[in-house]
Amino acid sequence: MISVNGATKRYSSAVVVDGVSCEIKEGGITSIIGPNGAGKSTLLSMISRLLPLDSGTVTVDGLDVVSTPGRDLARKMAILRQDNQLTVRLTVRDLVGFGRYPHNGGRPGPDDKVRIDQAMAYLDLSELADRFVDELSGGQRQRAFIAMVLAQDTDYLLLDEPLNNLDMKHSVEMMRLLRRLTDDFGKTVVLVIHDINFASCYSDDIIAMREGRLIHQGPPARIMQPAVLRDIYDIDIRIEEIDGNRIGVYFA
Repeated sequence: MISVNGATKRYSSAVVVDGVSCEIKEGGITSIIGPNGAGKSTLLSMISRLLPLDSGTVTVDGLDVVSTPGRDLARKMAILRQDNQLTVRLTVRDLVGFGRYPHNGGRPGPDDKVRIDQAMAYLDLSELADRFVDELSGGQRQRAFIAMVLAQDTDYLLLDEPLNNLDMKHSVEMMRLLRRLTDDFGKTVVLVIHDINFASCYSDDIIAMREGRLIHQGPPARIMQPAVLRDIYDIDIRIEEIDGNRIGVYFA
């Protein structure tokens, strides 16, 4: 379980995350939603130790993210940021291989090769293994980065806007993939996402933020209510039920 207690982040006089406390249970998909500037990505970055906390604590299965050695934490939790910029030209196999670094310290062995091959096969990337990442389409590139964090073989995967720059088809494919990955391997996936309908259809739990605060948390059926969504987004959103999923209609 990920436990967040009073997590706070300030930039000068601006409070970006304001005393957030929550628990993210092991297993399933937890989506963090909210309007722009709500503090979603900042909270995820503090959970993953990419950003220091100004106050509060975060623990992952009892490990304090501040005091736990980086290599130990990297065996427990993987993070994929939304700005996946590469400074060197890498093949897909090389990129996925980076996920094994916490385990092998840069000296890969036979087990690492097995894990890399398994991750590429699961993401349907085996035929692209020797292709350079900058030659891939947007959807293929995103799958390659997901394969990297899958090869890292952690219990928790933290993904910051994994649908960023993906069209509708590839967004659906990515969410189906994350759902399947969670169910097949028992991983805990925590993602920042803007589309409330993807959050509704694929999540087990939803954390809703506004102005740096956590204002609602619960299963999709509890969050996908007109009054709750108005509290989050300050607009009226009609809810329709389609194939057992609660869908928000907000474009009309």
